Amino acid sequence: MMVKGDAPVHSGSCFLQPPERMMRLPDVLLLQILLLPVFACAVDLPAPLNDEVMGLIVFKAALEDPTAALASWNEADATPCGWAHVRCDPRTSRVVRLALDSLSLSGPLPRGLDRLPALASLSLSNNNLSGPVPPGLSLLPALRSLDLSRNSFSGSLPGDLAFLPSIVSLDLSSNALSGPLPDSLFSAATCGSLRFLSLAGNRLEGPFPSALSRCSFLLYLNLSNNRFSGSPDFETGLWSLSRLRVLDLSHNSFSGPVPDGIANLHRLRNLQLNGNRFSGTIPAGVGLCRHLSILDLSYNSFEGALPSSMRYLGSLTSLKLSDNQLSGDVPAWIGNLTTIQQVDLSNNKLAGNLPASLGGLKEVNYLSLSNNLLTGAIPDTVAGCTKLSELHLKGNRLNGSVPLGLFDLGLQVLDLSSNELTGTVPAGSTWISETLRSLDLSDNKLNGTIPPEMALFFGLTYLNLSWNDLRTQLPPELGLFRNLSVLDLRSSALYGSIPGDLCESGSLSVLQLDGNSLTGPIPEEIGNCSSLYLLSLSHNSLNGSIPASLSQLKNLEILNLEFNNLSGEIPEQLGGLDNLLAVNISHNQLIGRLPMGGIFQSLDSSALQGNLGLCTPLVMEPCKLDVPKPLVLDPDAYARGNGNGVPAVTNPAMPMRHRRFLSVSAIVAISAAVVIFLGVMAVTLLNMSARRRAGLMENALERVCSSSTRSGGSDLGTMVVFGPGSNLRPEDLAIGTEALLAKATKLGRGVFGTVYRASVGEERVFAIKKLSTANIVQHQEDFDREVQRLGKVRHPNLMQLEGYYWTPELQLLISDYAHHGSLHSRLHKRTESTPPLPWRDRFKIALGTAKGLAHLHQSVRPPIIHYNLKPTNILLDENCDPKISDFGLARLLQKLDKHIISSRFQSAMGYMAPELACQSLRVNEKCDVYGYGVLIAELVTGKKPVEYGDDDVVILIDHVRALLEQGRVLDCVDSSMGEFPEEEVLPVLKLGLVCTSQIPSTRPSMAEVVQILQVIKAPL
Repeated sequence: MMVKGDAPVHSGSCFLQPPERMMRLPDVLLLQILLLPVFACAVDLPAPLNDEVMGLIVFKAALEDPTAALASWNEADATPCGWAHVRCDPRTSRVVRLALDSLSLSGPLPRGLDRLPALASLSLSNNNLSGPVPPGLSLLPALRSLDLSRNSFSGSLPGDLAFLPSIVSLDLSSNALSGPLPDSLFSAATCGSLRFLSLAGNRLEGPFPSALSRCSFLLYLNLSNNRFSGSPDFETGLWSLSRLRVLDLSHNSFSGPVPDGIANLHRLRNLQLNGNRFSGTIPAGVGLCRHLSILDLSYNSFEGALPSSMRYLGSLTSLKLSDNQLSGDVPAWIGNLTTIQQVDLSNNKLAGNLPASLGGLKEVNYLSLSNNLLTGAIPDTVAGCTKLSELHLKGNRLNGSVPLGLFDLGLQVLDLSSNELTGTVPAGSTWISETLRSLDLSDNKLNGTIPPEMALFFGLTYLNLSWNDLRTQLPPELGLFRNLSVLDLRSSALYGSIPGDLCESGSLSVLQLDGNSLTGPIPEEIGNCSSLYLLSLSHNSLNGSIPASLSQLKNLEILNLEFNNLSGEIPEQLGGLDNLLAVNISHNQLIGRLPMGGIFQSLDSSALQGNLGLCTPLVMEPCKLDVPKPLVLDPDAYARGNGNGVPAVTNPAMPMRHRRFLSVSAIVAISAAVVIFLGVMAVTLLNMSARRRAGLMENALERVCSSSTRSGGSDLGTMVVFGPGSNLRPEDLAIGTEALLAKATKLGRGVFGTVYRASVGEERVFAIKKLSTANIVQHQEDFDREVQRLGKVRHPNLMQLEGYYWTPELQLLISDYAHHGSLHSRLHKRTESTPPLPWRDRFKIALGTAKGLAHLHQSVRPPIIHYNLKPTNILLDENCDPKISDFGLARLLQKLDKHIISSRFQSAMGYMAPELACQSLRVNEKCDVYGYGVLIAELVTGKKPVEYGDDDVVILIDHVRALLEQGRVLDCVDSSMGEFPEEEVLPVLKLGLVCTSQIPSTRPSMAEVVQILQVIKAPL
């Protein structure tokens, strides 16, 4: 026997190395396990039958089995054939299959399986197994199927996989395997039998393995969701795999053109090259793969027209070519693909009219041509697509009316938004009223009434008719919608009153009626909208008081009532809305005190300004209380009455000294009120004095700015407003920059300066950043060139720069203001009344941030590196969509590059990529990827990147990586967000760890991160 510390004992091909956890077994059994293999090797006899029992017991002993799935595995049994998840050959009683899928097993893959010489199928998928794939699997000579997918195996592939002589199916997908694929892995011995190979969802890298060409019998090849790069050699490598039925190379970094030689793969049924960097035209040879059923070339850089050879793909059921640079017309032959069920040509540059032949797609259920350059009318023949379920044509230049035939189909989703459609909204038929779930006709030129028959769309959950010219009243039948969740009728020229029964069904969660001409009061019945979380009635002509019934909307999060004619006091009951996150009641005629509870005591002045007299220091208007005056009686009146308790009328001729105008109690009350008033005034004056002292620098700044603006001279300062797409107008600044900062609110101080919140004009709010590094930039030409470049950067997930103010001593940057604060505040400074971010919003933030960074890195030339990505620079809008701020400032202040590693960036501790501290390494976009990876971990765990305890310092990334290696990574997920989909959270967290690799070159690009996140997101 070996004692601890000895080397393994070898005898021929047999070796002895007891597992680390062998001491769990009884001592007698341990002796049997140690001695039996030695004797079998020494005398070269076949292993006894119960040797399989011993091997499986060794295998079980080294695993964590929290659900006791292997409890029936008993070492006292003579054969394992009766055990759970074990199948034996009835003729020989040898184990031929182990099916241990989805049993929550964890730990490294143990030894013991080499005692199963007849094992033909081994499946351990969907467990928590970790560590490297150990060598020794090649000792299973009969193994035909090996499935280790959906675990956490890491490291490189073991070389002895090339010596599996009988392997037919090899699935190692959805792990953390890394490194290149060695050519030796695809030996002649292995490739002679291999039919199925999936390495998808790992971290494998390098070029396409040319040695795969030896596997000429391969039928299924999936290398998707890895980091392979370069141009696959279709001509000499993939060329020879002529038996392939499925080829999936999606979501890698392959580049270059796809040659016509792909036609040699004429047996292909499924070709997926999406999510790469392929360029050039779509090869005409694709049309010779006549058996193709699924063709996905989306998210690449293909250009040019669709090859006419594709008309011969008569077996095609799914065609996805979205997010490329395809141009030309939509070909008429597309209507000949009569078997097709999904067509997605969105986000390209296709132009011209929609062909009438689309009506020939009798089997299509999903058709999307959104965000192209299409013109003309929607052909009536589309109504011939009788199985159509979703039709997406938004973001084009289509005109004409909405074909009535579309409303005779059994559509579930119809999106014709952002076109130039005219005419009326069709009423629809009985068929569509039973099936329609989402209808978006927004941003067109539709007019006329909202058909009352739409109330019969019982399944409708989303209705958006905003930004049209309806010029009609709200039909009372809208209250009959049974399942409507979102109703968006903004800026549609609506007039009249709001129907009282609008929320009769109780299902409405979003109601947006902004920008219309609605009049009358807000109906008391609004309290019946029990599911509302967003109510926006701003920019109308509503009058009357705010109904107290709004306090019944316990789910309400956003309330917008600005720019109306509402009057009276705000109901005190609204203070009990604990979920309320944002309120805007500005520019009304409200008076009195604010409710004491909820968000009202912390409202920003912009949400209150423009009212007659709200009682708050934030509004510089006289305070008016709409309360009845106290009734004061003459205490002597009853004494002078007529004896029946009715006071007599005071005699006006009575001498003045005999009259009492006020009672003693009234005098005492008035005196107390005067004392309280004087105390409040004293405290207010002290606060104003403190604020005045703290704002001396800002006042000096105002005087400089305002004087330069009034004078208009360029010697003192220059104000530049970006346009014409800017929300900031030059006339808003005509009164001088003093208006920007005189009443500005300091929001905080960052790496590059101090940020203020300021109102511009009557209705716009902006963020003003006063750069603290002003003396670094001495020439306006240099400053203007860089800021103009930043001002041209436009993306939904980037905070838009609206303009700037410049003097040699002072620079201001003006950008949009985020009313909902930063991600840092939502994660780490959340009050009890603020609900935690659910996983849905966290994923949206992760994806949106990735898209914003990808735009800076790839769509801007030269690329913009943020350098300072962290949650305080991720701002959130009302829909929890992220907007990245402070991008490009490091380049703006070029001399600051020398100080990137200085104390200025200590506020980003935990987010800094390690190469920022090493001047010998080239700093590029990958430092932003590192900060993004830390941000991912922070989103999932809810913890800060560095946390200091009494005795230690916890680095979040290291902590998460350690838990992943232990198979307990889900233990660190933020419990405050409630239920979450593990199939999304776990890969997102793994993605964050990949992004924080210590070696910059091994981190993915942000474009790859976007692609990975879009794959991770489970379909609704």
